[in-house]
Amino acid sequence: MWQAVLLAFLAGLLAANAYPHFTKGIAAERFPTVFGTSPLANVLAGWAGLALAGLCLLGAHPVRHPGGALLGLAVGVLPMALFHAAGRTVGVRD
Repeated sequence: MWQAVLLAFLAGLLAANAYPHFTKGIAAERFPTVFGTSPLANVLAGWAGLALAGLCLLGAHPVRHPGGALLGLAVGVLPMALFHAAGRTVGVRD
């Protein structure tokens, strides 16, 4: 069960980080990534993050361990959401 929690936690981190990159990319807005700030780089980084999050969640077997997977996912999303909300990434705040 601890593997399910750990993989779901990682899925939460990845998905919460991928979401703003993907949405900024499809809105054709610049947003910093390790690959640059272009919308194309953001779409690709966001898509890759969402795909990896899906693979991690698939490996967590949420059907077999629904409580552990949900807990791990929720706890994984929170720190990344707080990170993005704080605007710690260079160039996010005006």
